[in-house]
Amino acid sequence: MATQTPATPTSTSTPQGTPPLGSWSLQAVWPFSTLAQAQAWERAYRSSGHQPWHLDPDQTALAFTRDYLGFKEIDRVSKRTVSGRHARIGVAPTGPESGTAAVIHLVRFGAGPDAPWEVVGTDDTTFSLTKPAYGSLVRSPLVTGGRISGVDETIRVQVRQPSSATPLGTSPCCTPAGGNDQPWNVTVSFSGARDPVLTVVASTGGHVAEVERFTVTAVRTG
Repeated sequence: MATQTPATPTSTSTPQGTPPLGSWSLQAVWPFSTLAQAQAWERAYRSSGHQPWHLDPDQTALAFTRDYLGFKEIDRVSKRTVSGRHARIGVAPTGPESGTAAVIHLVRFGAGPDAPWEVVGTDDTTFSLTKPAYGSLVRSPLVTGGRISGVDETIRVQVRQPSSATPLGTSPCCTPAGGNDQPWNVTVSFSGARDPVLTVVASTGGHVAEVERFTVTAVRTG
């Protein structure tokens, strides 16, 4: 799924036939909603060094978790794998008993050597969000679900978009869940969607931190 690198390093254009995220199926979750926004940042960075953190997948993953999702207690990188234009960054709360909360998948948005990192989803293991399907068209109310392993889990679901500081919708707190690879389902209503891609995030916690694990998927409204 790697994006082809153009012959001219200063170009921000994507080679003909090559999608800006390296695959037509990948969705731009955060921080940029469109390729034009990512290219505007590239121009600002080249002229003035604006927001250099976009070139660091660790910083981008933590900013996504803390600033966009609002999980302030998740403030460290627990694992990282960077391969070409893809990165998988594990994030976790501080504390000896706190494990990885999620592994965030990022991709370079565009084809240039200074294309910024873009969150496209999470790699899930013991807590997954498989409904609605990634990249699918949705409307409110939204039925969400997946599978979870754990004891005395409490699941909350939110719908977010990059242009809004607050969630478009939040499920009532909280849906009990647990067991070994057991299904879970939560319905959430939302309104005010205007961005091309929305983020659905499910979280659970309450044992050693308010949010101990989370999972996200990307959906569209039109």
